[in-house]
Amino acid sequence: MASLIHCPHCGVRPSQEFSIRGDASVVRPAPDAADEAWHEYVHLRSNPRGRHREHWHHVAGCRRWLVVERDTFTHDVFSVTDGAAVAREGGR
Repeated sequence: MASLIHCPHCGVRPSQEFSIRGDASVVRPAPDAADEAWHEYVHLRSNPRGRHREHWHHVAGCRRWLVVERDTFTHDVFSVTDGAAVAREGGR
């Protein structure tokens, strides 16, 4: 059976309806940041094993961006938050 994600807008949905963008803790550099900062932001990413937060897009549903906290090894989902709410709080 497919993994299930609890979308705050659409309810419980299969994970196949979503697209993963990546690590939600990465902070975009300022537009005038040094080339090295942009290089690290674009090209150098860790691939952690365990629990962390990711950006997910509900492409086959409400089309909202979500922040999903999950374990990359077990795929257990611990929390799902609307991405706009996270941005308003200024949190990552």
